[in-house]
Amino acid sequence: MSTLREAVYRSATLGLGGNIGEPVKAMAAALQRLDGHDDCRVTAVSRLYRTPPWGKTDQSFFFNACAAVETRLSPEALLDVCLSIERAMKRERIERWGPRTLDIDVLTYDDVIQDAPRLELPHPRMTERGFVLLPLADIAPGLVVRGRPVSNWLLDADATGIEVADESGDWWRSA
Repeated sequence: MSTLREAVYRSATLGLGGNIGEPVKAMAAALQRLDGHDDCRVTAVSRLYRTPPWGKTDQSFFFNACAAVETRLSPEALLDVCLSIERAMKRERIERWGPRTLDIDVLTYDDVIQDAPRLELPHPRMTERGFVLLPLADIAPGLVVRGRPVSNWLLDADATGIEVADESGDWWRSA
């Protein structure tokens, strides 16, 4: 007789953003859906930030946040859940770094390092982006990414023009 073991929860971090429609409501709804998923629970959410566009700069400011989650899903399955939430919320991928209603990126997954076509971990550009590092430092300043803590990466990041839009880590529960 075999025994079923409950899958172990693993820690992951996510980056969220958007600049079309009501991005704050979209990010809040996405976090609520993720928290309601049987195999995920949101354990921390950063403050909400208003950030200038990055990469493609001729567009509206973004709202960005990061979340820590515990999940029993594999990294790829977590990505699939995030993409499913984006689709359910009418995410359109028109152009790289372009306007979007909602974007959810898997930033880290435990200590997993992988360079796979579907999912690179840690996220390959996260340490270059102030709009990721500022909110991530709110919830995981000591998280080590590529040999350095997030708080240390933040010292080298360009955070010009990034403003706190909501000081509360509970903004997503009431939006």
